[in-house]
This record gives sequence, structure tokens and C-alpha cells, in this order.
Amino acid sequence: MTREQYILATQQNSLPRIENPQLYPVGIYGWRKRCLYFFVLLLLVTMIVNLAMTIWILKVMNFTVDGMGNLRVTKKGIRLEGISEFLLPLYVKEIHSRKDSPLVLQSDRNVTVNARNHMGQLTGQLTVGTEGAVFGHSVETPHIRAEPSQDLKLESPTRSLIMEAPRGVQVSAAAGDLKATCRKELHLQSTEGEIFLNADIIRLGNLPMGSFSSSPSSSSTPRQTIYELCVCPNGKLYLSPAGAGSTCQSTSNICLWS
Repeated sequence: MTREQYILATQQNSLPRIENPQLYPVGIYGWRKRCLYFFVLLLLVTMIVNLAMTIWILKVMNFTVDGMGNLRVTKKGIRLEGISEFLLPLYVKEIHSRKDSPLVLQSDRNVTVNARNHMGQLTGQLTVGTEGAVFGHSVETPHIRAEPSQDLKLESPTRSLIMEAPRGVQVSAAAGDLKATCRKELHLQSTEGEIFLNADIIRLGNLPMGSFSSSPSSSSTPRQTIYELCVCPNGKLYLSPAGAGSTCQSTSNICLWS
């Protein structure tokens, strides 16, 4: 036996012999594999549903590069076209409508517009409800009118109602009556001019009646139907039965009780 054969035989005898080798599988098998496929399929379905919902929302809300739905973002601000609904307060500097269409503010209850100064204090308020418009402070406007076939009413329930202008205030009712009522006193004052009443008939109702008797027996006298309008020094008006001459002096005692 040569030397090379001896070395080869010795190496073969020294190597361990492996009998019945066991093979271990690599990967996921069985119920784990089925669960993994199920979760992957569920994730894929969820992604498809989310993508479909996103596309549907974009389609319904009309999202564009310029805005969303009736809302358009321009260089001058925000533009709303059509009917829009606000569920929370809206803070804006100016609100304008198109030149060929009106601006309509609608609410199920009241519409309130507040004006505040730089310190946040309320300086003016407008509230539109079922009874009309309520102003919290003074109002400056060139024209106030009601809707056609509707009455116009200016009222101050707990305070005074003052209308003033440097060149005069005109109150007119072209097709109806004009009525001014108050609980206490109604003042018509002109500092540098006159108060001019021009009408076919001028009636002063509920004037106090003075008493005058030309004879001791008043049972035989006819019923008085004509009266004289008298004025007290303080400006109070009262009626006195008309006679051949003025009877205001005979019934002037009514001025003492005014």
C-alpha cells in the first residue's frame, strides 16, 4: 500500500458517519399560512374600500384645485356660489353679493350680526327674528321700508325712539296710514322752523272738555255739538262749548289742573 492510499483510507475512517439525516422545513405552513393569507386579503379589501370612499367623497364634494363645492378660493378672498350652510360662527371682514343677485341670509331661528371694536367690545348688533329686526345700538341708513303689502313698524319697547338728521327726517306712507303712539309723551319740536300739518281733516282725540253754561237751566238747552279749541299758557289743548263769542276764558279753570 502506497503512502497516498494509506492517508486516504485513514481520512475516510476518521469522518463521522451520519445515519438517517432529518430534514427541517423552512417557511410558514398550516393554519398560520391560512391566517396570513386572510389578513393580507382583508388589508387589500380595506385599501380598496378606502380608495373608493375617497374617490366618492372627492366626487360628491366637488373638490377642485380652486376650492370645494360652492366654495372658491380667489385672489380677492372666498367666493360662495349658490346656497351654503354654516353650523359654526362665521368671522369675515366684508360680505358682498354679485351685482345681478341679492344676498340672502337664512336661519331656522334668528340671524344675529355683531360688530366689535379692536378690544372685542360689542359696538353694534343686528338681530332678525320673527318680529322683525332688532338693533342693539344706533342705526344709520338712508332708507327704511317694509316689504310690499306689509306694515312698517319702528318700536322701542323700553327706551326712547329718536330719529334725527341734519337736513330733516321724512316719514311718509304712500298707500296707508301713518301712526305714532307712545306710553308717556310724544314731543314734536322744531328749534328753528315750524311744525306744519297739512291735511283735509285734522282730528285731535281725547281732549279734555271744559264746562260752560249760558243759562241756569241746562235741561232745556239743545245738545252741544260745536266746540271751540282752546290753548292753555303751558300749551295744553282743551275743548270749550262754542257760543256767540269765545268761551275759553269761562272754562280756563281746566288749565289750573294741568
